[in-house]
Amino acid sequence: MSARVPLPRWVDVALLPVLNVVLAFLIGGLIVLSVGQNPLDAVGYMIYGAFGYGSGFGYTLYYTTDFIFAGLAVSLAFHAGMFNIGPEGQAYVAGLGVIIVALMFNGLHWALMFPLMIIAGGLFGAFWAFIPGYLQAKRGSHIVITTILFNFIAISLMGYVITKILKPAGVDSDESAPIQAISRVPQLREFLALFKNSPVNLTFLLAIVALFFVYWLVWRTKFGYAMRTLGRNPTAARYAGISSSRMIMTTMALSGALAAMVAVNNVGGVQGRLILNFVAGAGFVGVAVAFMGKAHPVGVALASLLFGALYQGGQELAFSMPGITREMIVTIQALVILFTGAMGDMLRIPLEKLFARWQRPAGGG
Repeated sequence: MSARVPLPRWVDVALLPVLNVVLAFLIGGLIVLSVGQNPLDAVGYMIYGAFGYGSGFGYTLYYTTDFIFAGLAVSLAFHAGMFNIGPEGQAYVAGLGVIIVALMFNGLHWALMFPLMIIAGGLFGAFWAFIPGYLQAKRGSHIVITTILFNFIAISLMGYVITKILKPAGVDSDESAPIQAISRVPQLREFLALFKNSPVNLTFLLAIVALFFVYWLVWRTKFGYAMRTLGRNPTAARYAGISSSRMIMTTMALSGALAAMVAVNNVGGVQGRLILNFVAGAGFVGVAVAFMGKAHPVGVALASLLFGALYQGGQELAFSMPGITREMIVTIQALVILFTGAMGDMLRIPLEKLFARWQRPAGGG
């Protein structure tokens, strides 16, 4: 029986995710082939749609922005030993904070409004994540269950607020009053003509800052060291004098604040108003992004770009190959999430055995 050996870092971080993505696309190719379409053409259309022209690339970066924030939210909690499955609801509730401050100061220049949106959205998202953190720290509730349930509570709560409170009189659609153009987060096309009519905005730069911030926080601060200690060995953390309850609640609040930036991107930068279901599943994709990226900011960035390309490339594929239905495209996207998330370690054991076999002659076996 072959012994299992730890995989080299480059295999674990780079090769294994790439193989999972390739496997997902191979199975997706069989689905495309089953309806009489050329899988290679389908891949070509997806790549072109995601990166081949300015507007498409802008949409890819727009989706990537959402996935970075959601992925970082899940990753941060993961380092403290928690599975935050609630970025969807945390971002949704954060939209309320963003629109409240935007409508209160409607007409304020975006250079002043942008920080206010970040602060207000972050506070609302942090509060929504803090509650499950408190319930786990003080009442022993399971963080996975509570964050999932809080997603559903957020959907119901926000549906009522938007349709019954924020909806202006005489407006048919379920949405809030609009944010004036001067107060909205500027879109990057105002600075770079490359992006044409795509919705990517300055929040993308905020996402890049968030990647560096999370790296600094987790690996370069005393708080990050305590958080990782709690996540890896709660007993050692307790003997070291680390308050697990305070660390859990603080980490969850920070996680929710990161997820809240999805609301800044959409409410403040793209929609210019608060609408129903604006998060559109980005919070759930963030779970797959975090696990595919190994909860590391670099991995999260690359995984987010991949899923952003899948989303935008899928739209181009639906337009260019009518024989492939929207349901089939969603299936291909789901396969990538399946193999990189839920089944992300499926190829780990075969790779470990393969590396053990290669290393055996060098060890004198």
